[in-house]
Amino acid sequence: MAPIFTLNQVSKVFANGTEALRSIDLSVHSREFISLVGPSGCGKSTILRLIAGLGRPSGGNIFWGPAPEQRNLAFVFQDAALMPWASVLDNVHLPLKLKGKSLRAARAAIAQSLQMVGLQGLEDRYPRQLSGGMKMRVSIARALITQPNILLMDEPFGALDEMTRSKLNSDLLDLWAQQQWTVVFVTHNIYEAVYLSSRVVVLGAHPGQVVADIPIEAPYPRRDHYRTSPLFNRYCREILDCLSGTGMSSANP
Repeated sequence: MAPIFTLNQVSKVFANGTEALRSIDLSVHSREFISLVGPSGCGKSTILRLIAGLGRPSGGNIFWGPAPEQRNLAFVFQDAALMPWASVLDNVHLPLKLKGKSLRAARAAIAQSLQMVGLQGLEDRYPRQLSGGMKMRVSIARALITQPNILLMDEPFGALDEMTRSKLNSDLLDLWAQQQWTVVFVTHNIYEAVYLSSRVVVLGAHPGQVVADIPIEAPYPRRDHYRTSPLFNRYCREILDCLSGTGMSSANP
């Protein structure tokens, strides 16, 4: 099956002369869950932004499949970036409001998005009344309101405690299975990548280059027992070995 999109020899040099990416080759197929891991500064977030059209490659190309609906993207950032003066309802409504859709017309879609992330009944809460995990759920619901088929996630759970992160990982996999998204997910956490992904792409730093592309051949659905299995540990060790010498310490997976 042809990929949804392909990065072909993509490079990125910023205006200050910093070479962020060099000769990135990456093909992404429908319904894959791909994680990008690597040391800080290796260009993981830059790749997401180029895919989203929030920047242009300095070299190479990004090729998209022929179907225009394949480019329906949503972006979830590391920070929930909620409007503090707005309720959960209004925060989730924002993407549709920007498209000219009234709150009244969007209520059914908002309710569906909040139900998907387990926040039904909290429409009138404000960000200050929410935990970190709840804020991130609102951010995800805001992305889902546009009914994307490609979800780009830039380390969305990095600031959360391990218990909350683990729960959101499992919830995200359930949503991915139900909605049949294609996900490109950035993380510094190797364990998170191996738990979530059908493929893990390992990047080296200065400039960012693909050093390994590892299929994670563990069946879905995945639950907590997978995290303690020999297969899980083998994949974690393989990725750690790939990261040796890239500047990412195995003491901080």
